[in-house]
Amino acid sequence: MLKKLISAVNAAHNLNVIVTRCKNAAKPVIQAAFPNTIPIMAGYGCLGFALGILMSASGFSPVITIIMSLIVYAGSGQFVAVNLLLSVFNPLGAFLLELMVNARHVFYGLSMLDKYNDAGRKKWYMIAGLTDETFSTNCGVKPPPGIDRGQFMFAITILNHVYWVTAAAFGAVFGAFVRFDANGLDFVMTALFIVIFIEQWLKEKNHASALIGFLLSVACLLYAGAESFLIPAMLAILLALTVLRRPLERLYKL
Repeated sequence: MLKKLISAVNAAHNLNVIVTRCKNAAKPVIQAAFPNTIPIMAGYGCLGFALGILMSASGFSPVITIIMSLIVYAGSGQFVAVNLLLSVFNPLGAFLLELMVNARHVFYGLSMLDKYNDAGRKKWYMIAGLTDETFSTNCGVKPPPGIDRGQFMFAITILNHVYWVTAAAFGAVFGAFVRFDANGLDFVMTALFIVIFIEQWLKEKNHASALIGFLLSVACLLYAGAESFLIPAMLAILLALTVLRRPLERLYKL
């Protein structure tokens, strides 16, 4: 019995040492990543809160909202899912609709293959947590000297996930006690994208890539219409950036 007690104490001590080392190693990475996620924290605070209220107004419990935000973690996909869950059971239609809404993530993933390659086992979570805002931040922000790039991007990904789940949970709890008309709350998503675009525009000195994406998106919008322009626009942007990759790299080095 004494030997078992001593073994348990030693195991607890070793675990405490491991946890302490992990905290000490993670602290500078989180401190470096956090300032870059402040705009996203503000945006997710509004957007996630709005989602929580919308789900509560639609009859879903806060527990369902939290679970969905943890597992699904797709802003536009979750807003769409609210109506899908309340409509007639149609799994194929739901799959195709969600695929269309989130098809852009395929292109995000392809463009992040090289950057996530050195992240080790963390890359599987980073792939699952690759939202529009996380993609934008991990593409445009470089870690400070002495900070591993893989850990830096992992910290950004997990911080953004925490913001989203926390905001959605608060919104769901608030919506469970305060009842009001939730029409128009989904416009928060559009407002967030505009803010992120402006923030990236002000941060970069060269706007070639942004202008290419903007002009191709407008062209696809005029050609295909508001309901169908997203996938053609993403394909056009991917093709254009792939073809112009080397000229753009030389341009950004100037």
